[in-house]
Amino acid sequence: MTDFSDLIGGYHRFRETDWARQRDRWSELSRGQSPKVMVIACSDSRVDPAQVFDTSPGEIFVVRNVANLVPPFERDGSRHGVSAALEFAVTQLKVSEIVVMGHGSCGGVHAALTDAFAGKQPGEGGFIAHWVDMLDEARDRIVAEHGAGPEAIHAMELETVRVSLANLRTFPFVQEAEAAGTLKLRGAYFAIADGVLHVMGDGGAFGAA
Repeated sequence: MTDFSDLIGGYHRFRETDWARQRDRWSELSRGQSPKVMVIACSDSRVDPAQVFDTSPGEIFVVRNVANLVPPFERDGSRHGVSAALEFAVTQLKVSEIVVMGHGSCGGVHAALTDAFAGKQPGEGGFIAHWVDMLDEARDRIVAEHGAGPEAIHAMELETVRVSLANLRTFPFVQEAEAAGTLKLRGAYFAIADGVLHVMGDGGAFGAA
């Protein structure tokens, strides 16, 4: 089991190897970043986008949260972490692509599908419940079609990507960039069990990359 002391040991290995080997790269990055791709992924410890896509520092701008969800555009007094990162990526970094990556064995999907934290208070699952309720409409449709077994779980994992892509398109600055041809939205799904990445086509279906 990894603990903080193990992380410090990892840092020292990084400092002695990767950082030293890519010293010029880190020096360049110290002056700013210019990634072309934003990746919205799950917080799950098994699906690190930098590892899945084998990227180097500075190549992707990443936001991770429960079930790789993007909330719809809202004007209220709440603090919107995903929305702020999205705004920065599109309007300041001028990324040309946004990839929403779902994954297999997603705990957030399980919580949404089973409604496991319904009625719970913050600290007991209430924050999780209110976050994954973005999937309520999709859950009802999927359960009606597939029941609540493995097929429903897989369908719901893919649906997190479609819901997030739809919500991305509620942001005016995303709409403008898409209309101008300067931004492309993409969907992907990483299957933990076999390590295969699936990419969403224009018709909404997923196929192995």
